[in-house]
Amino acid sequence: MKDFTEATYQALTFIRETVLELPAVTEKICFETPGFYVGKKLFARMKEDGENLVLYTENRAFWMNKNPKTYFITPHYENFKYMLVSLNLVDPQELKELLTEAWKNRAPKALTKQTN
Repeated sequence: MKDFTEATYQALTFIRETVLELPAVTEKICFETPGFYVGKKLFARMKEDGENLVLYTENRAFWMNKNPKTYFITPHYENFKYMLVSLNLVDPQELKELLTEAWKNRAPKALTKQTN
């Protein structure tokens, strides 16, 4: 696993506390960083830089328009339903909402009914 800063470890602790409460979430290494899966589907992972989270979203344009410094993509992500989230800038409540939404969008329908 990559060497991260103390701030990255704090953000990762928050992310873990948020997602590991959700049904069927597992943490596995993905591109040498922690990744979070529901079943076999990735919904979030730390970016290699340790400063950003790669997050699955079906509302990327909304978030990027809302705050383009916090929510953005690089050319690599243009054709994927992922965006980057700046961990230094994101509001914790928004991050929690985004992580939960990413999980819901990747989880099987039967599983999402357990959280309603």
